[in-house]
Formats: sequence, structure tokens, C-alpha cells
Amino acid sequence: MTLPAKAENVAVVRHALAGLAEEIGMDEAGVADLKTVVTEACMNVAVHAYQGAAGPLFVDAHPDEDGLTVTVRDEGIGIQPQADVERGSLRLGLSLIAALSTSFAISGGVDCGTEVKMRLPLRGGAAGSIDGDPVRMEVDLNETTELVTDRAELLGPVLARVVGALAARRDLSVDRLSDAVLVTDAIAAAAPSRFADARVRLGLDDRGEGIALRLGPMDRGAAAEIHSELQVPDIGGSLEALADELSVEESADGEYLVIRFAAAP
Repeated sequence: MTLPAKAENVAVVRHALAGLAEEIGMDEAGVADLKTVVTEACMNVAVHAYQGAAGPLFVDAHPDEDGLTVTVRDEGIGIQPQADVERGSLRLGLSLIAALSTSFAISGGVDCGTEVKMRLPLRGGAAGSIDGDPVRMEVDLNETTELVTDRAELLGPVLARVVGALAARRDLSVDRLSDAVLVTDAIAAAAPSRFADARVRLGLDDRGEGIALRLGPMDRGAAAEIHSELQVPDIGGSLEALADELSVEESADGEYLVIRFAAAP
């Protein structure tokens, strides 16, 4: 993931990684530790990295058969040669991260940004070896958030958590949140085999009155097929009716499905 380094976005990262961790078999205690260390590392970026200016927060998560390695980095002022006594430090946060991680490293330099790498065990046992670069977030300078994964089957659990976090801070009602989860779950189930090059890009924008998702790139005609799979034959109608907008955008790299859920007036 890459997203604006703001305190309110820390919850989005926490929910996304919790969904990933549960999917690969991390137990409840491990997920709790993961949420804690990710919160500490991301809050450090949000509070200190850019000294009040805008900047990106980068998060990479790499699961394998034994655990999950998470890297949090920024492009901010970097590690300072001397402590600034007028500014709150991350000493307690780093100690907590080190205590809850099986391995921990911090690197960077002045005006070179800071990188914190943490590894947490699955503890409850793995769901099997997972290779590649499953989930990462990338930045868009217009302050939208983008999640990229090379494993489309991970889209469902991560998407549900992220949508829940965004909906909560945009005052979507419980009914609208339920609608959003139903639609996104159905799309996540229908979509994995239809992405071009098996890579999924999910853009999330919650700056307006509600939330909007942009999912792709898909093979030509795939979005129309997903539309048809949203039909509910036993009761009639379509899950598409639960969204305020569901449309298809054409792009040079394929089709993108756009879904929007408006907040209550």
C-alpha cells in the first residue's frame, strides 16, 4: 500500500494487514501483535516524517510459511543525528515493536527517509508457503490510496477490511456498510480469474461524501461478465442496485470497474 501519511490512514493499513494475516493463518494473538507494531510504525511516519507537510506512507507485506514480514517506510526527514528534546520521540514505540517482533530493523539517514522492517510469526500455523509479492500499496499524488497485489485470491479478505475502515470514517450507515460489503465480496469472488497478468490494482478514494473504488486492470469484456455474476436469480434483481454507481472505465492497460457508495445525506 501507499497512501497519504495522515494519522487517520493508520487504521486503513491496520485493517488491510489484519485481513491478510488472518487469511494466511496467523492466530488471534499474532494478529493483535501485528496491529500494535504496524500502528506504532505508521504513527511515527504520520507524526514525524514530514514535519506537517504532505508525503507518502509506504507499506509492504510479505507472507511465507512461517510468518509475515512488514516494512513501513517514508521519504521524510529521516533519522536525525541528535535527539530533539522539544519533539516527542518513538523510543517507547520502537521498544514495543522490538518486543513483539521476532526480528526488527530500522534504517535511513538525514533527508533520506526511514524504513522499519518487522517480522512476526504466524504462531497458529501457516496456510502454506506463499511466494511473490502479495500485497503492497502505492502512492498517487492526488491523495487517493492504491493497493496492489499479485495474488488475486487475497483481494477478498483485504478488501472487506479496508472498505469497513473507510466506511466508518465517512459516516456510512450500518445498512450502507452492509451493502458495500455484499457488493465488494461478490466482486472479489467473481474477479480473480479476470485480471490482466494476474495483477490487481485497487484504487480507493474517500475524499468525497462516501467512498469510491476503482478495480482493475481486467481483460476486455471481464467487467461485463462480473456484472452478470452480480445477478441474484432466486429473488430477482442484482447486487449492483446496492451501489450508488457501478460503471466501467476503459484504460490503455485494460478495463476498470468503478463502484461508489454515498454517505447518508
